Amino acid sequence: MINIRKLESELWESADLLRQGSKLSSQEYCMPVLGLIFLRYAYSRFKYVEAEILKDRPVRNGRVLPVESSDFKQKSAIFLPEKARYDYLLNLPDDADCGKAVNEAMELIEAESTQLKGILPKTYTSFGNDLLKELLRIFNNSALNEINDDILGRIYEYFLNKFASAIASDDGVFFTPKSLVKMIVNIIEPTHGIVLDPACGSGGMFVSSSDFVNVEGINANSAMTFYGQEKVEFNAKLCIMNMAVHGLNAKIKSGDEANSFYHDAHNLEGRCDYVMANPPFNVDKVKAESTQNAGRLPFGLPGVNQKKEVSNANYLWISYFYAYLNDTGRAGFVMAASATDSGNKEREIRKQLIQTGHVDCLMSVANNFFYKVSLPCSLWFFDKGKKEELKDKVLFIDSRNYYTVVDRTLNEWSEWQMKNLNAIVWLYRGEKEKYTKLLQDYSTQIINDCKELDTEFESVSVLMNGYGEKLKPLRAQVADIIKNAEDINQLLPLNDMLKKYTTELNASLKALFEYGDGLEKEEAKDFAKSIDESATTWDRFKKSVSASLEEVVSQIKAYRTVIKEAKWLTEKFGDGTYTDVLGLCKVATIDEIEEKNWSLTPGAYVGVAPVEEDDENFEERMTEIHKELLTLQAEANQLMDTISANFEELGI
Repeated sequence: MINIRKLESELWESADLLRQGSKLSSQEYCMPVLGLIFLRYAYSRFKYVEAEILKDRPVRNGRVLPVESSDFKQKSAIFLPEKARYDYLLNLPDDADCGKAVNEAMELIEAESTQLKGILPKTYTSFGNDLLKELLRIFNNSALNEINDDILGRIYEYFLNKFASAIASDDGVFFTPKSLVKMIVNIIEPTHGIVLDPACGSGGMFVSSSDFVNVEGINANSAMTFYGQEKVEFNAKLCIMNMAVHGLNAKIKSGDEANSFYHDAHNLEGRCDYVMANPPFNVDKVKAESTQNAGRLPFGLPGVNQKKEVSNANYLWISYFYAYLNDTGRAGFVMAASATDSGNKEREIRKQLIQTGHVDCLMSVANNFFYKVSLPCSLWFFDKGKKEELKDKVLFIDSRNYYTVVDRTLNEWSEWQMKNLNAIVWLYRGEKEKYTKLLQDYSTQIINDCKELDTEFESVSVLMNGYGEKLKPLRAQVADIIKNAEDINQLLPLNDMLKKYTTELNASLKALFEYGDGLEKEEAKDFAKSIDESATTWDRFKKSVSASLEEVVSQIKAYRTVIKEAKWLTEKFGDGTYTDVLGLCKVATIDEIEEKNWSLTPGAYVGVAPVEEDDENFEERMTEIHKELLTLQAEANQLMDTISANFEELGI
């Protein structure tokens, strides 16, 4: 089985290392590299479809008829002329102009696909021959031949997110972090019909929607029609390639005609089953008259200044998202946190919106969820098909204290954290069966993790040379719990047991190393070889064993995190009964919202949770802070070296 995370990381590290050795900026490097990933996908898809066509190919005069472009069109695939095929480019002669050849390949593909016309990058002559050939080699990985597993789609998204950290911010337009995209999709649950993103960026909402229905065995292209508007041409090209790499069809408009403030480019007002977006926040200088003429303003214009401009477009976006929905449509979008409580005309629009009964849920998000910027935001959800008993209610969730720290500048939700927040919405909607299924998923995951841990330990116990014997009783206890557990609550004590497991493992390793360190050099070497024949020195043996044990300890930490998330959920909602939780969630009536002057700020309703002491989390956080401090010190030292070098050049 392919380790996709490892593959993503290895490919990125290789490609980024090449960029660092070139004179190209991330912006200059981004589109061409993503284009090569697309080219690799197109080739894998071509070979896969070609094999399917040849299975039933007629034979004339003893020869199989050659495949043609028309054969591929019948399979909704792109035919690749020989000079557009990845293997052709890989095997170019050493003296060939590689950049020119790749540019020609892109042109040939565009000639075969109207959807890609004018989209693919053709700047490869700016790359040195050696750089481009090495990039082609990097993406010539046999794992990328697996079309059905969407591996290349995953690789494309991974690279897109990595590039986003370098080129994310541009006049308030941001790439949407994947955890926010998935949260929106998981809550509005797109399964059919018209799906619109009027600020579609690189197309993450569409891809995530496809992932959502694929889990249910639904083909996204058959079940849904994707429409997008994106004013920035660069982002629109990324989107179209992104859709192509995932095998998705979409109707994307870009440029001036796709400026959502002045154009409903696809004429979709009142027709959409689902709307989702991460629009640019706090846009100003929007022409009021042109905006008024473009429609989709069921609650009227927000505030207009003396220059006849809308000075903050947040409520234009909010109005558009509502106006696009049909009678049962759902919307989910990211919005600046300030919009939940803004005053004047915006409060009046918010009041009218709330009184429709179609505001479903508001979720506050912590800082640092975006690349490069730390701005707080909220997720808004509309549902025109709400159950009658929920129409006078709104669910408020404050998730600002619930997230995973990626590094000192970036936070995200883990997969299980997303599921837990999603579960609150399920219970509010009365969908207890989904909550019950999640508890079953937790139980299955925890049991499988513990079994995998035991198997993993068996493989490293040989290296421990008997020093892991103290773990046997603990392993037996873990095995007994997972064998006899009847529900998730009986699995939760495994968290403390796995903590002891880590402690004992580290102690056993320490004892092994102390014994070996106490031997003479040759004795230590012989001792190492008696355990592992490939060992050449005691120190190298120690490094090898340490690496193996570190991997096990890392796995234990990941397994314990799953148990902690299961505990977080069950402590609050038990076997599946919604209840307001102080500091986390509350269902408020429209009357209660009116009492708070039509504010939709979750914190105003959920209150503040009592501070919970957690010595273990404190210890982990102190370790993280120490690592962050070391990183900052290294950056400071590098900066001082640069400053000193500059002073020397100036003769100071």
